[in-house]
Amino acid sequence: MGRLRGAGFILLCLSLLAPQWLAAEHPARARLHQIQPVQAAEANERAEIRVGREVAARILARHELHPDAELQRYVNLVGRGLSMHGERPALDFYFAVLDSEQINAYAAPGGYVFVTAGALALMEDEAELVGVLAHEIAHVDARHIVNALGIRAPESSPMAGLTRFFGGAGEAAQVFFSQTVEQVVEVLFEEGLQRDDEFQADAMAVRLAARAGYDPQGLSRFLERMSEKDNGRALDEVSSTHPAASERLSRLSRQLDEEGLSEADRQRRAARFQRHVP
Repeated sequence: MGRLRGAGFILLCLSLLAPQWLAAEHPARARLHQIQPVQAAEANERAEIRVGREVAARILARHELHPDAELQRYVNLVGRGLSMHGERPALDFYFAVLDSEQINAYAAPGGYVFVTAGALALMEDEAELVGVLAHEIAHVDARHIVNALGIRAPESSPMAGLTRFFGGAGEAAQVFFSQTVEQVVEVLFEEGLQRDDEFQADAMAVRLAARAGYDPQGLSRFLERMSEKDNGRALDEVSSTHPAASERLSRLSRQLDEEGLSEADRQRRAARFQRHVP
């Protein structure tokens, strides 16, 4: 009984001290809650870039870079200028041309964007190039793959996320990282994103092109030419990973009318495009 009375006394003391202890901790906990969202966002972005960089390496293992250095410089300059008008201007975007006859473009998480030589061969001016690049930038800005695969550090524990993606947990972390990268590659080359994500990227691309001062109908003109010509197997990949061009064109036409962009008199820069694209 003596020990029980002693235990009861201790519990009574703790219950009396608890409110003061919680009150003393409260300001610090409040400050912690203010800091954690920022830390989590930064950790998420670092994880996204880490995954994207590895996905970019896998893409370059499939397709070589186009050997024309001046062409690479031109596409990179156009893309980086365009990305400054996007929703993540602080993110460093990288653009490159793949030496592939496939008519396609790809966006890896973290801002790594590729367009094929086959797609460039179909274009007639810089506004069409901007339309295609803007569609890929929109995928990154909206974090479509990141959200689909859950590439993020847990909000409740930013450091846990860093550990998971930055090698602090040993072999298991590396396996998880490799599996995530493989999943992204499968999405880009085989499975595709959700149809709604593709339609949203089209809509965002039109607005992004307009904000950057380009003809917002560039993407539509490229899709029309892509669907009208007999491009054979060069369309196999994009056909299996994207909605039909006819449905995309229908939605774009409606959007251009509704947002008053059908008659927009903005630049196409055909001459500059033709000077750089063989």
